Amino acid sequence: MQPDESLRGSYGGSRLTPEQALPDLRAFDGRGHLAHELREIAPDPRDAAILEAIAEGTDWMTDVLQRLVRADTTLGNEETGQAIVREVMRELDLAPVDVRMDEAALRAHPLASPFDWETDGKANVVATWEPDAGASQGGRSLILNGHIDVVSPEPLSQWGERDPFGGEHEDGWVYGRGAADMKCGLAAIFGAVRGLRRLGLSPGASILLESVVEEECSGNGTLQTLLSGYAADAAVVAEPFGAAITTSQVGVLWFKVRITGLPGHAAEGRNATNAIEKSLSVIQFLRALETEMNAAPPAPYNLFTAPITLNVGAIRGGDWASTVPGVCVTHYRIALFPGMRVADLQSRIEQIVAEATADQPGVAEVVYGGFATEGYDIADDHPVVTTLAGAFARQAGAPPALVSTTGTTDAGIFGNAGGIPAVCFGPFAEHAHGVGERVYVPSVVQTAQVMGLMIRDWCGLSG
Repeated sequence: MQPDESLRGSYGGSRLTPEQALPDLRAFDGRGHLAHELREIAPDPRDAAILEAIAEGTDWMTDVLQRLVRADTTLGNEETGQAIVREVMRELDLAPVDVRMDEAALRAHPLASPFDWETDGKANVVATWEPDAGASQGGRSLILNGHIDVVSPEPLSQWGERDPFGGEHEDGWVYGRGAADMKCGLAAIFGAVRGLRRLGLSPGASILLESVVEEECSGNGTLQTLLSGYAADAAVVAEPFGAAITTSQVGVLWFKVRITGLPGHAAEGRNATNAIEKSLSVIQFLRALETEMNAAPPAPYNLFTAPITLNVGAIRGGDWASTVPGVCVTHYRIALFPGMRVADLQSRIEQIVAEATADQPGVAEVVYGGFATEGYDIADDHPVVTTLAGAFARQAGAPPALVSTTGTTDAGIFGNAGGIPAVCFGPFAEHAHGVGERVYVPSVVQTAQVMGLMIRDWCGLSG
């Protein structure tokens, strides 16, 4: 997940009660709404066995989550976590398949994000749970998707004595980088399937379990699974939105601005062009774009104070205090509303950078790498939304919130590139991408239970 001013937990603050992780619209600052048609949910006597079987796997799910968190799966290191994923899938009597990143195929796809890092040796891992021979079929197929990659835990000094890859379990919370975003979702997916299998149940349609790479930088991992032929009637991405189904998300664009100045001795700085100072000017011009995009946001983003945020994520320039720096490269992230085209935003950025450096033409270059994804939304009354909401309401005793987010997820890849209706739903977590990242274990179990009911309602179960 690429969070900004999201609607839950660590992305903007949450007042959800973790003991229940039930929906409370106050937690969403008025930016969500309940699935009103689900206010009167009759209990289903078939639910109890599924809920109990999945809950019995609490310790197993916690162990799986801790094993995953202890694996450093930052960009380029994802294989350490995927090895654990394969082991877990085999524990579930499923056959994991490596879906290798195909650099040529990705670069040729119009919706792939550009990248400048190595993809050799990287694999997404997919396992398919097929209906048993002779089992009742005719249900709808489903993808349960999560990503194994995590962002850097730096600065490590701010974690104090806690190891960001320690996976400690304390007072109902598991701590560590990726505990929230989003290895907790993978643990819940596996826990749901384990509980159903232990009941001897078989789905009425194919269920694909996916652990993908590069969600935190491009979405190309999930795109690769689509290019490799893995598809279904719907997808649930197990991002940690806690008691909420995410039905709308922004797109995200990453870009760099390289300023080439004129180096010289600091004592004669008037005769040089300071690339760092020129970069600061570009930042101010881009801030005006941020203000412009926030002036009249479309619904539902008009409910946010400032849904579009320009983030200056990294800046590198200069190498000597007494030398006027000749080069400075600044990295940015900015969002775009559903319906906006990436190409149009790129053109606007290039125009603004040119205006900011008009006094010295040719000093600036805009380079794209990483996210270049468009926004995505799905109707509140789409069957995958109402089916998942109904499953949640029966488990929790109250309907979920349906929300929008100013972050982006792989749900947009499914919807935009694969034509597969997709939503996000996952555990309750805090401080994702931050210090002290953690997830509330009972909410992981709750997510698994809701997924178990969703599988029965969407795919059908027999046994």
